[in-house]
Amino acid sequence: MLSSRSARVLKPRVVTSQARRAISVQSILHGSPEAKQEGDVQVQQHSRVVARGKYVHGFEVHKVKPDAVEEYRKAAEQYYSIIKDDPELHVKLTGSWETVLGEQDTFVHILEYENYKGYDMTTKKIRDSDYIKAYRKMLPHLVSRSSQLNQEFAILPTAPPHSEGGIFELRTYQLHPGTLLQWEHTWRKGIEARRKFVEPVGAWFSQVGRLHQVHHMWQYPDLQTRKETREKAWKLDGWAETVSKTAEYSMLMDAIILEPLPYSPLK
Repeated sequence: MLSSRSARVLKPRVVTSQARRAISVQSILHGSPEAKQEGDVQVQQHSRVVARGKYVHGFEVHKVKPDAVEEYRKAAEQYYSIIKDDPELHVKLTGSWETVLGEQDTFVHILEYENYKGYDMTTKKIRDSDYIKAYRKMLPHLVSRSSQLNQEFAILPTAPPHSEGGIFELRTYQLHPGTLLQWEHTWRKGIEARRKFVEPVGAWFSQVGRLHQVHHMWQYPDLQTRKETREKAWKLDGWAETVSKTAEYSMLMDAIILEPLPYSPLK
């Protein structure tokens, strides 16, 4: 049993150890202010290097109640069709899709704004207009909804409206922080190679919402053509390296198959 004197001697050492541990844990979790500032600057620099800075794309993902899909489709068409046709809103509907392979009863809408100022102006006008009533008609049919702001990669501007038919594949990668430039450099080669067989629809990286995410979209006549096109890509010089590097830079990957809704400009 320790004497009272021994306890008094040991007590400061315990406090010192806890304090050191707290400082150490805080440094691991949060980093120093200097490191955080440096990281923020790097993110901004990376965005300037790889982005086509003119537009901001809003990804709106709606998870719908299974028994309310038809009602949701009608409400979504009413809302997205009217806002895309109003020139005062300064927003374009890139496309609206429903998931057919992947998370079911899920709808993806991609909106194009004229930079962040355009996004601020558009969302304010919608909130202050009757359009918000059309938006609210979708809400009772939803299980969840999420939004994310993305910028286009400079190497791949989003395709203009067209009606080629078929299916769309949206691939999403959760990157390790700090690997955006490497990913862009790797895919700059990979996309140019794959263009021999299929033209990509667009490629984006996240700025607000879930960070360190990259998306790219492709269009195929059907799943069989997709399979054959991907098999041809493996025969291209450098494609295996592109896939290998993608896996190295990524923590998670998702591929979902989408069908365009009737009013979608991309279909």
